Amino acid sequence: MKPLLAVLKLSVASALAFLALDWRSPFLAVIRPWALLGFIALPLALIVAERWALRTSRPRGCVLRVLSALTLILAVLALATTLTLEARFHWVRHQVIHADPDRLERLGRHLIVGYRDLAEVRELVKLRAIAGIFISTRNVLGKSADEVRQEIRSLQNQRKEQGLLSLWIATDQEGGVVSRLSPPLTRLPPISEIVQRYSDISQREQAVREFAGTQGRELAEVGVNLNFAPVVDLNFQVINSNDRFTRIFQRAISGDPGVVTQVAAWYCATLEEAGVRSTLKHFPGLGRVFEDTHLNHANLTTSIDELTKTDWVPFRVLMHQSGAFTMLGHVRLTAIDSERPVSISPPVIAGVLRRDWKHDGVLITDDFSMLAVFRSSAGIDNGSIDALNAGVDVILVSWDSDQYYRVMYALLNADRQGTVDREILQRSDKRLERAIRGIQH
Repeated sequence: MKPLLAVLKLSVASALAFLALDWRSPFLAVIRPWALLGFIALPLALIVAERWALRTSRPRGCVLRVLSALTLILAVLALATTLTLEARFHWVRHQVIHADPDRLERLGRHLIVGYRDLAEVRELVKLRAIAGIFISTRNVLGKSADEVRQEIRSLQNQRKEQGLLSLWIATDQEGGVVSRLSPPLTRLPPISEIVQRYSDISQREQAVREFAGTQGRELAEVGVNLNFAPVVDLNFQVINSNDRFTRIFQRAISGDPGVVTQVAAWYCATLEEAGVRSTLKHFPGLGRVFEDTHLNHANLTTSIDELTKTDWVPFRVLMHQSGAFTMLGHVRLTAIDSERPVSISPPVIAGVLRRDWKHDGVLITDDFSMLAVFRSSAGIDNGSIDALNAGVDVILVSWDSDQYYRVMYALLNADRQGTVDREILQRSDKRLERAIRGIQH
């Protein structure tokens, strides 16, 4: 029985030592306080138990002593790693909060952050360290529309007192499975249902505009001015049972690029009339992609010629005709850059979008908490620098707000070292100012 128990404790210690190396990844964002408690309490318990075992075991229990010693070493390693990473996070957070105010404000114009603690986001607004916030289900759960409105208004009033442009208040309110503010806002079906229901163009347009009108009015009433919709990825009915979050086949408008372009144009125009910017997502198109970029790396291997004829039609038309933002996904466009996700790829951002397409609208990344960019070779540190230098206007850090400090710390260091292109950021500032002024009444 004792050997079995010793092996079990060694296995637990090994697992803790391994998991502790990455315990601050976005995976554990929801349970991080409890995870921290576990990563401290369990190694401590093992350390006490194995020290006792080593002191009381008989000399002839050589194998048990070796197992206890190994368990002790791994438990100490797990505890030391956890405490080191936690201390590192708080040190980075302290450096960001106490950074040069002008530099913090200048870089903060390019970050939108999600949150779990409203007091923390108030502090970031006070420091002028962000361009806006992302509101999700966790922020409105159990609240009325009026309560949500009051919270947003208080942040905007804080911003107004600083003499700055309004914050971007963003959300994911597509309709269907992605309706982050329903309740308290009306839960609507996916736009694809409207497309399927109405074959007559005039009836379809009226239904889409009514749908978008309801969304735009309700979003504007609570203070949201940026909606991460519509999805203009084409629907190729790619279904992956391990795809937990992306699931484009449930969210796409249609598989026909002409239909997607037309419907999305009606949607974007109607939202803009309500004072809400829309967002075309997810360039370069996720409709053909099998993997879930929330959880893994993913490649789009389709040729540029084919993408130009199909997937890119809605993007190119609407990026030219509307004031919508464009969200850059974390898939790798292998025909242009097989190493980096599109969201941090200079050849795609600076090359295709800014140079070739001559696009001067706002580009925003998908969430940097997603593992396709978090686990990329550049990581979110160098990736954030690459993204802004390539011409991205806004980096989104929505799921795991702790990653904001890591991103900002990297940007602050790069700015001090002169590796952030200030001329590119100035052009970006003008795009963002033009965008926010365009929806203010």
